[in-house]
Amino acid sequence: MADQKAPQMQATLGLTGLTSNAMALIAPGAFLWLTFVIQAGTGTTAPTMWLGIFAALLLCLATAVAYAEISKLYPGTGSSYYYAEQALLSKDRFFKYARVAKFIVGWGSHLYYWVYPGVMVAVTGVFVGYIVGFLYPNFMSGSNPGLIFMALVAIAFSFFVGWIASKGAGASTAVNLAINIVQISALLVFSVLAIGYRTSHPAGSPAFQYDGQTLATYSYQFATAKDGSIVRDATGTPAPLLDAAGKPVPFTIDYPEKDASGNFLSHTSAASVVAPHKFSFVFIQATVAILILVGFESVTSMGGEAKNPTKHIPIAVISSLLIQGLVCYLIEYFAANYFLNSGYTMQSAVTSAAPIGDMMIMVGDGLLGQGHGKYFMLAEAITVFLALIGTTLSCMNTGARVTYAMGKDDEAPEHFGILHAGSLSPRKAIWTLAVISAIIGVIAVVLVFGDASAPSDAAIAALPHGIFSNFGYLSHDQLAALPNSLLTITLTSNFGTFILYALSCLLCIIAYHRRHDYSVVRHLLVPGFGLLANIVCMAFYLISPVFGLGTFKEPLLALGISAAWGVYGAIYFIRSSKAKGKAVLLTAK
Repeated sequence: MADQKAPQMQATLGLTGLTSNAMALIAPGAFLWLTFVIQAGTGTTAPTMWLGIFAALLLCLATAVAYAEISKLYPGTGSSYYYAEQALLSKDRFFKYARVAKFIVGWGSHLYYWVYPGVMVAVTGVFVGYIVGFLYPNFMSGSNPGLIFMALVAIAFSFFVGWIASKGAGASTAVNLAINIVQISALLVFSVLAIGYRTSHPAGSPAFQYDGQTLATYSYQFATAKDGSIVRDATGTPAPLLDAAGKPVPFTIDYPEKDASGNFLSHTSAASVVAPHKFSFVFIQATVAILILVGFESVTSMGGEAKNPTKHIPIAVISSLLIQGLVCYLIEYFAANYFLNSGYTMQSAVTSAAPIGDMMIMVGDGLLGQGHGKYFMLAEAITVFLALIGTTLSCMNTGARVTYAMGKDDEAPEHFGILHAGSLSPRKAIWTLAVISAIIGVIAVVLVFGDASAPSDAAIAALPHGIFSNFGYLSHDQLAALPNSLLTITLTSNFGTFILYALSCLLCIIAYHRRHDYSVVRHLLVPGFGLLANIVCMAFYLISPVFGLGTFKEPLLALGISAAWGVYGAIYFIRSSKAKGKAVLLTAK
């Protein structure tokens, strides 16, 4: 057992600090930029992006209520891992399963908390690659950054965030509070401009056409070769289509729904953005969208550092989700989807490393004058990078504290359950998670342009040559035949989230069963809906490939990884119990 006389966590966080930490993980200012391309790459389900987020939000709200209610009973470090033990110990019929339950919850939560930071450092690598490619196009392509470059950024970013987390909760909270203010303000500005661009450009009016290779807008139509590729001059600039008089043909905007092959292009109206299109599409989009909403529960892992945990943690859980999920995400995703047009379609977004960055350049050109949108994009990019620090930091803190709780209980290696004497943070768990995140981040960017995101052979041939620019790029057909590694890792993290949230809803039902303060609505109906919704979303990992809905390789791979993690956990638990002489089932409370 870890030494109980070792340094203990101090209660220093009030309501503002707790809410800031939860909001930092949700980070809408970062996720619109980072996950739009992932959601766009889910095949035919892309038109239902907004409603998929709304469905995931309902699921999360039900789960948030369960977390808020159970945190009133058991304030402490470890979140659902701690709740599982306490909930079953409170029941005379089920107390013997307390150790098994808390290990299952703790092990399952690691599939989320240990993989999620890896997703964040991976998308940071893609993000930085886009910015560097924009600033130095002769060194790297912004639309398709170099794989080695992105991997190196992911590694460096993982250890940078680990270093901040190792300084303790106080330093992390200060960083998160500042980041929340900046990123929310920035995303609202973009949302207003994106909606304004659409409403001020009716079909048939002059507008801009975006070119993903030069990362710039043009007011004329592009000349194309017989194979459909864009004709370019020696600098890579698209050549204009000329009329009979030899003058460039102006580009006029339109809002086509689909192309000749049936690929979705843009929404014909505002109603189309919020429409389900197909009911099954909603669930598939929700399995991806859960990534952008998770984090509200992170604050429940900080019970040992909260001044008034029973009062403030439930408020922080609900308020963080309502502010950012119900308000920020629904506004910004509506704006981004409504903006799509013939000058920048959903198919343009699928093959770009940062479609929101592309959109920012376009709306910036419309506001500031053509050629000046890059300044608006770069200003917004700074806020995205800050938000990335906040969300990765918050998740590392949460994951490390769950690992710390397991180490302290001797359910994980003992050294994880030790706090650093100076910062009072679980540094061993933090640095272990930093290493794991770096490894996962590298894996995630290796085939980030696989499957539907595969660039054309012409785009690959146009990449600047160099080990940091085009090394590792295969042909279009080869990349299209391989799974998208970033989407696979994202779905794996999300599957862990569904497992954790489903179990947490079940724990709320168990904890309040036959208590004097039991409420049918708060302790049965709401968490019951959350339990069912999480199970349905997990089922769609298998349903969608079987019925050919959206992408199919990535969900099955994510299921395989999750199953392997579960089998390894069962083997570890049984062997560890025998080695330590611990009974699997308790004989007494």
